Amino acid sequence: MDLKFKVLKETSYGARLGEFKTKWGNHKTPMFMPVGTQATVKTLSPEELRDAHSDIILANTYHLWLRPGEDIVDHAGGLHEFMNYKTGPILTDCGGFQVFSLAKPKDISEEGVKFKSHIDGTDLLLTPEKSIEIQNKLGSDIIMSFDECPPYPVTHDYMKDSVERTLRWAKRSMDANKKRDTQAQFGIVQGGEFEDLRKWSAIETAKLDFDGYSVGGVSVGESPETKLKMIEYATKYLPKDKIRYLMGVGEPIDLIDGVIRGIDIFDCVSPTRLARHGNALTLDGRMNIRNHKYMEDFTPIESDCDCYACKNFTKSYIRHLIVAEESFGQRLISIHNIRFLTRLMESIREHIESDDLKEFREEFYNRYYVKKSTK
Repeated sequence: MDLKFKVLKETSYGARLGEFKTKWGNHKTPMFMPVGTQATVKTLSPEELRDAHSDIILANTYHLWLRPGEDIVDHAGGLHEFMNYKTGPILTDCGGFQVFSLAKPKDISEEGVKFKSHIDGTDLLLTPEKSIEIQNKLGSDIIMSFDECPPYPVTHDYMKDSVERTLRWAKRSMDANKKRDTQAQFGIVQGGEFEDLRKWSAIETAKLDFDGYSVGGVSVGESPETKLKMIEYATKYLPKDKIRYLMGVGEPIDLIDGVIRGIDIFDCVSPTRLARHGNALTLDGRMNIRNHKYMEDFTPIESDCDCYACKNFTKSYIRHLIVAEESFGQRLISIHNIRFLTRLMESIREHIESDDLKEFREEFYNRYYVKKSTK
């Protein structure tokens, strides 16, 4: 499927304002993608995601393979029908990260990865062909090629072997896709912290002419400085006319820094995970709604936020729900946190248009991080 990605504006340092097209309409980038691991963004309905201006969501191949199984989803008519998500595209990841982070022990070979289910200990084998077969049956709009996501840190020799294997798996993944006319496919760039391997992985993966490219193996324990270098090492060698997707990154400043380095799409579980622990994202930093000072605070989480939670409920009420362990409180903060990040992406797009994104970055950083830390 041709996503018809178009760069509308690019700054001198590489930040891009763009758009791509699917059967669901036109989609503006840079964008943030909420994670619906098991065919649901935790606690939220499709309608709430739409109202939070979420334009695309992610579902997880590994988890949906284990339950309910790709055949069940296929028989339901695909993920859009199964979860009644009719407002925008769905991207499925390849399952590689979950295999390497959840499933233990594991045996990596040229064939694929043998491991035990984290649910019941069943012996399983996930290959590039199986990952694509599952994603074909899930019926997502964008699918990912299968990769190895190595731990951090590893030696250069280990990473070199891993990158070479991931490239071979990428070719097999592309050959295995039986639905190229309806499902776009992204390749994944690996290489860890090593500039030469990131460069080689990006150049060689780009030769396969995927519909888009993901920068993988980032935010796995490295320092912030190393994270930015990993991104830079990859993006400078990726095609300018294809989408660039940074996997698993959702810290607000990381979104801005990623865009500055040429990233178009991000995903992360953080907005809903933080919400489940009573943490709300605000322009003045994270707010722990459990704090006693909010017991009689009858103002919204953020006065200028247009989300359902802020328009209808107070910190006092939401704090009460969280302390009382009522799921509605988690839901309200999840709505707010996702809207906070989609609003942030809207602001980023505006500042690319006005060509002052770096100035916005400094203002945001000083308010969100520095100001809060000095209180």
